[in-house]
Amino acid sequence: MIVLGIETSCDETAAAVLKNGKEVLSSCVSSSIHMHRKFGGIVPEIASRFHIEYITPVTKKALKKAGMALSDLDLICVTHTPGLMGSLLVGVSFAKALSFGLNKPVLGINHIKAHLFAPFLEKGRFMFPFIGLVASGGHSSLALVHDFDKIKMIGTTRDDAAGEAYDKVAKMLNLPYPGGPVIDKLAQSITESPFRFKCARFKDSFDFSFSGIKTNVLYTWKKVKTKNKKAKAQIAYAFQKEIIESLTRQSIAACKKFKIKTLSVGGGVACNSYLRIRLEEEGKKEKIRIMIATPDLCLDNAAMIAALGTHLYKKGKRADYKLTASASL
Repeated sequence: MIVLGIETSCDETAAAVLKNGKEVLSSCVSSSIHMHRKFGGIVPEIASRFHIEYITPVTKKALKKAGMALSDLDLICVTHTPGLMGSLLVGVSFAKALSFGLNKPVLGINHIKAHLFAPFLEKGRFMFPFIGLVASGGHSSLALVHDFDKIKMIGTTRDDAAGEAYDKVAKMLNLPYPGGPVIDKLAQSITESPFRFKCARFKDSFDFSFSGIKTNVLYTWKKVKTKNKKAKAQIAYAFQKEIIESLTRQSIAACKKFKIKTLSVGGGVACNSYLRIRLEEEGKKEKIRIMIATPDLCLDNAAMIAALGTHLYKKGKRADYKLTASASL
């Protein structure tokens, strides 16, 4: 079964071709991040216009790289939620047009749920049940997954997402956007910090909260007299350590609560070097298998969309031309 995946939820225009829902024949991404950098965040209008310009060439590139023609496709899967409305509409409209022109079925996919399965694409097989952590610029979620269509969200952020907190703290420290990679690199330049920050904790809940630590960083930074690179590194180190500890603590706790021995981790924040180290450490300690996507599959991509779509289609999920975009979960 040859499936085309399309992903345009935010600033990446992505297309991928998968075989049988697990063999990645191609995965192509064109990002508009360079256009948003000077604004310190994503500008929805710029993102949607970029998708309009690049969705056709990116799709052609994915097909060519896979050695496939449009006529070879059996199914078209596209992100339809959640994300920026204008961006989502570009992808959904493009996918439905292809579906109509080729007389091939189309399926709408929740890209947060798709992130849960991205780490398994390297292995070429999926292992159920598992706990899934998705940490990105817009979402911080934990899920209990028993099958492709049996996903129960057990934790989410009550305010800022982890990646969003990284971006806002980077802006406070006058660091470039996006903040995640910059803060991670800066934090690695030292081994200790005099600063201490804490994230909110919730009794009997797997939810996250990152707005409080962001505010704490703001007021702490205002009190720092010498705002040099060393001071920034110390703030970055302490901030990152607590963010990562929160993500790790909740994820491992969920595994232990539900007696699950596999943890899948996806989303842009999963590229973070310290998160990977801490999860591996705790996984080894608790005998939990840690599945973390490669950096390319951590970020928004169309391979994960095609993968989840293939298996949902095989389970009988269908869509029609009433399919539309939805900005929220």
